[in-house]
Amino acid sequence: FSSFRAKKVPSVPESLLKKRQAYAAVKAKRQKRMLAIKKFRKAQRRLIYARAQAYHKEYRHMYRQEIRMARMARKAGNYYVPAEPKLAFVIRIRGTNGVSPKVRKVLQLLRLRQIFNGTFVKLNKASINMLRIVEPYIAWGYPNLKSVHELIYKRGYGKINKQRIALTDNFLIQKRLGKFGIICMEDVIHEIYTVGKNFKVVNNFLWPFKLSSPRGGMKKKTIHFVEGGDAGNREDQINRLIRRMN
Repeated sequence: FSSFRAKKVPSVPESLLKKRQAYAAVKAKRQKRMLAIKKFRKAQRRLIYARAQAYHKEYRHMYRQEIRMARMARKAGNYYVPAEPKLAFVIRIRGTNGVSPKVRKVLQLLRLRQIFNGTFVKLNKASINMLRIVEPYIAWGYPNLKSVHELIYKRGYGKINKQRIALTDNFLIQKRLGKFGIICMEDVIHEIYTVGKNFKVVNNFLWPFKLSSPRGGMKKKTIHFVEGGDAGNREDQINRLIRRMN
């Protein structure tokens, strides 16, 4: 009886003590991981901000360079001819009822499967010939930085696991395009606007833009822009159409 009295029953059961210790270990591990994630995200934000600043500087330099070259040419009594545009934005404006299979196939290749869908296209001999084939069914032109910026920020969706996912977080971009050095929205805009070496990858990652019907309506879809209609190449006037549709 005296030996039983000596062995005092613990106030907290051993199983509960073990449970508490296990919980404390898990909690410490989680806190450590959260701290590491917080540190990483802070570093990422700094990097993204620095990149955005560098891109802003680069765009301003490009803009000022164009003005300077035009002024120098005028001063010398010459004309300054800007470089051929490398980027186009293409909007489908008509359906394809009773259309030849060739035109339908080209619209598919341009990823313009619905009316008022829009995509960016890198301009070269092959793509210009494709645009000529489907010219009566599309409106296209050369977007400026503001148009690219607004389209991607407002209507930018990514293709993630074959699904259309809104680009609400830079992490989504980093997950898919991080191996190409593209980690944020500003990287995507820069790659598209400057038609960089990863343009194809980034453009395929972006889901075709689903635009609204233009405010104020269309003039006449069936005739060319130069004849007072809507179809075909409208060069820098595409920016006005984008404003009305975005």
